[in-house]
Amino acid sequence: MQIPGTLAALDQVHPVFYLAPAGGIAALITAFLFARSVMAKPEGEPEMVSIAQAVREGAMAYLARQYKVVALVFAALILVLFVLAGLGLQPRLSIVGVPIAGFFSGLCGWFGMRMATNASARTAFAAKQSLNDGLTVAFRSGAVMGMVVVGFALIDASAWFLILNALDIPGLSDVGAITTVMLSFAMGASTQALFARVGGGIYTKAADVGADLVGKVEAGIPEDDPRNPATIADNVGDNVGDVAGMGADLYESYYGSILATLALGAAAAFSLALPAAQETRLAFLLAVAPLALAGLGIFCSIAGVFAVRAREGATFAQLLNSLHLGVWTASALIAVGSLGLLYALFGTSVLGPEVRSPVSWLGLWGAILAGLAAGLVIAKATEYYTSYEHPPTRRIALQAHTGPATVIIAGIAEGMKSTWAALLTIVVAILAAFIFAGGNDNFLMGLYGVSLAAVGMLSTLGITLATDAYGPIADNAGGNAEMSGQPPHVRQRTDMLDSLGNTTAATGKGFAIGSAALTALALFAAYIQVVQSQLNSQAIAFIDRGAYTAPEGVKNYAVYQGHRTFALVFEGEEDGGGRVVEGGMLIDPDRLVEVGSETSDGAAVDWTGVPRGQVFPIVRASSEPMVDARRVTCRITAGHGDHSHTFEFELVSAKTGTIGDVLDFYDVSLTNPRVLGGLFLGVLLTFLFCALTMSAVGRAAYSMMRECRRQFGKMREAFRKQGMTPEQVADPEQWPRRIEHEGVQYPDYATCVVISTAGAQREMVVPALLAIIVPIAVGLLLSVPGVVGLLAGGLTSGFAVAVFMANAGGAWDNAKKLLESYGRISAEGFLGDPAARDKVPAELHGPLTARAEELVAAGKGSAIVYGKGSDDHKATVVGDTVGDPFKDTSGPSLNILIKLISIVAVVFAGLTVKYGPVLADMLGLH
Repeated sequence: MQIPGTLAALDQVHPVFYLAPAGGIAALITAFLFARSVMAKPEGEPEMVSIAQAVREGAMAYLARQYKVVALVFAALILVLFVLAGLGLQPRLSIVGVPIAGFFSGLCGWFGMRMATNASARTAFAAKQSLNDGLTVAFRSGAVMGMVVVGFALIDASAWFLILNALDIPGLSDVGAITTVMLSFAMGASTQALFARVGGGIYTKAADVGADLVGKVEAGIPEDDPRNPATIADNVGDNVGDVAGMGADLYESYYGSILATLALGAAAAFSLALPAAQETRLAFLLAVAPLALAGLGIFCSIAGVFAVRAREGATFAQLLNSLHLGVWTASALIAVGSLGLLYALFGTSVLGPEVRSPVSWLGLWGAILAGLAAGLVIAKATEYYTSYEHPPTRRIALQAHTGPATVIIAGIAEGMKSTWAALLTIVVAILAAFIFAGGNDNFLMGLYGVSLAAVGMLSTLGITLATDAYGPIADNAGGNAEMSGQPPHVRQRTDMLDSLGNTTAATGKGFAIGSAALTALALFAAYIQVVQSQLNSQAIAFIDRGAYTAPEGVKNYAVYQGHRTFALVFEGEEDGGGRVVEGGMLIDPDRLVEVGSETSDGAAVDWTGVPRGQVFPIVRASSEPMVDARRVTCRITAGHGDHSHTFEFELVSAKTGTIGDVLDFYDVSLTNPRVLGGLFLGVLLTFLFCALTMSAVGRAAYSMMRECRRQFGKMREAFRKQGMTPEQVADPEQWPRRIEHEGVQYPDYATCVVISTAGAQREMVVPALLAIIVPIAVGLLLSVPGVVGLLAGGLTSGFAVAVFMANAGGAWDNAKKLLESYGRISAEGFLGDPAARDKVPAELHGPLTARAEELVAAGKGSAIVYGKGSDDHKATVVGDTVGDPFKDTSGPSLNILIKLISIVAVVFAGLTVKYGPVLADMLGLH
């Protein structure tokens, strides 16, 4: 048995661990090969290339500006971490690990968006040749994003694991300490992700709302029409929001779930009361499992990508099944492969000959399957509630016949209804994973199972993110085809790919939300572990400062630190006769037993009056050796009138105590007003965050709409000067694609891009900082109970609201797409063409017949009664406009919010443990 903390500690790393770095490298190589194959495709005609270049320049310029803002935030964050490290409240390695994680997250967004903007014109040109060619180019481009995300995240995590176990770093003497430090690194990925999601969401929706409301509704011009001033900004927004933003979102879920599982696995191993050598060995195995599982998942995802094919003339359902086949292939492979992986780790005599492992490899496999199945179920439920192939979205489209108000009502109702599927699935997955992993016998093993379920759900992220990133690429391809005036069959194919992309994007959002819930729960459990660790480390620091007088002749004693915390000192208990120090918790200050009597005779100890540094002898422990005891008994002498009493009181070790002991110490229960206060603050944070991001979109969209109206006014003025009749000016179909007026080329796309960029940069800062500041403030004012309440309230409310907003927004969007899929059905066409009439839902035949007959009688037979351009379509456009910030800004940003507040709580746990009780006492919250 080698000693952890040296190069020899690497002997404890099971060979299957190397699946992790191998998988990460394979992912990056695959991404490079896919990128090269896509770039080898022709970009198309000069006009297609020119449009793609404009989108590319706008997207990369925005991303460069965003990264400058985020860099300033990280600089401030590093400074704060440096101060905390100087105070001994945060490991110094966080100063390095946090920005590195943020850098890799930003790098993923950069590479992914670069690929997406290079792929749009190539997808459109490939679709001109065949549907399968267009699907292949778009999907392989999306796969670049998926592979880059899992590759960088896994290489980062596995490299840190190897490096920290190979070096002899003070304070990181075992795998438990190492994984706890690594967990704090996830803050970098979460911070970068929130800025990417919020900023990208504000950008894309400001442009989208302007393109829809002013372009489609007011001017009657499609959003992708080259005469729409906001169309380039809209296409840029699709990339910065749905590619870079979603990539950063899932990067931090993937990275955070792996690190949380590492920390919980090591902690679970040390709670099983095994001999030291076996304890360390099992800790390494439990830590290796999520890394190896993620590595295996990458190879399965690569196989799944190659399974995606589409035949020419395929229907929407067939295209969707083609993408599903890739996901199902990867899921089936990981389900089988993980069985062998877990057997290799836990199914043999890994702890030594004739030693039965306390971990069930079949149970852990059940936990992985629970997470994997939950992801697929949530994705399927999201597809059901958002795809126009299914009744919920069709019901919203039918409501458009009575105007935008009923469209909005129906969308909100369907979105609220849809939450049952995700919530129930997550509850079942949590309970199943907890039980399968052995949570009934060991609570920490149950939490480890839940965390492993999150890794299982995200193990095939390489392909699930590919199906998501594919969506905006197909959308941009459709815009490119429209703007460059491609033949109708090209637009027809790209529209089908775009509609498919809407569904896969909605599915991806559902998957992201589900994984966020499991990851946040894992981080929630990890927070308690870190609090427990901080109680120990702060006790050690207290003794090292020497702010007490060691008693003579007393071998074991407890030193009071204040606020019912102690430092337990065991002299000569360590191998070689050294001193061992660990934290102690006084859980029940009123439980005193008078020496020589069974009652306290009314006497009590005023702990607020006990000076810090006072020493109490430890007289016995709940087990031997005393240093391994969970409970120790100390003696105190307290005055009572003109005499004194000697009492015995019990302390619980922060090192060997359970999570339940920590929760009891801080009175984490619904009867504690600090917990209730934190719960309400968590719910408030969810709604306040949504309000801020929605308002930000509204303000940015207002500026965009005002600019679009100004440009349309200038364009009409120019058309009249060129001699166009009032009828021609009133018909956007007769407008030229470009026109010069007063020395400016209209539409002026660049100005709209600048408006969206400036709006996003300005508006993203406050919501993002709110997610960082609130957990710190709650920790200082309400201490650990308040933070636990905040995390619980934020997770439950944020998860439900995120599902509601994402599904309602997706359904509104696809209700609009459904109307557009019917084409333009005129009054004359509806009455005289049975084929056109049969496209329309049977429920609307009666009302539309009456409307069409009135229009024909009035000499307006060419007026549109259904489909694109109709009043029904305009009503769905309004619904989609409401849904845009729902599904692309506030909803998906909540995924990151619930994880970021958890990881911020973890990183600043030392500050909360040290100063939270002090400020709570000042507020009278004892």
